[in-house]
Amino acid sequence: MTDDPTMARIGQGVELHHHQGRREAARDLFARVWEDIGGERGDPLHVCVLAHSMADVQDDVREELAWDLRALAAADLLTEERVGQAGVMLPVAGLYPSLHLNLSECYRKLGDLDRAREHFHQARARIGVLDDDGYGRLVRGGLERLAEQLGETS
Repeated sequence: MTDDPTMARIGQGVELHHHQGRREAARDLFARVWEDIGGERGDPLHVCVLAHSMADVQDDVREELAWDLRALAAADLLTEERVGQAGVMLPVAGLYPSLHLNLSECYRKLGDLDRAREHFHQARARIGVLDDDGYGRLVRGGLERLAEQLGETS
């Protein structure tokens, strides 16, 4: 649980999408939060988490890619101190496997297999930072599925 009201609102959107199946409602909430934080000029933590979540509710893969790229750019601006202040239990390095996994998947869908493989390899190289918990297993499972789709071997 976080004391950060923006992170709490993003969490509400994730709940709408992932647990209630209300994708459009989640997208609408994320859009309001995006406006409230000042878009890409906002706090990098908010931008990263919100853009990463917003990517998941897009209907067009090009829009999904744009949001995932925003999330990655914001992650590069994060500090451990800022993440800790928000009560996020994951280190900054723990964000990258999922970000690169999602980017790889977008590029795969768009047929840009070189970029897909580039981000796949970045995700795989950083996966060791994740614990063997639900989140870590989710990202590892995504990497395994993507490896098969890209014809990658361990």
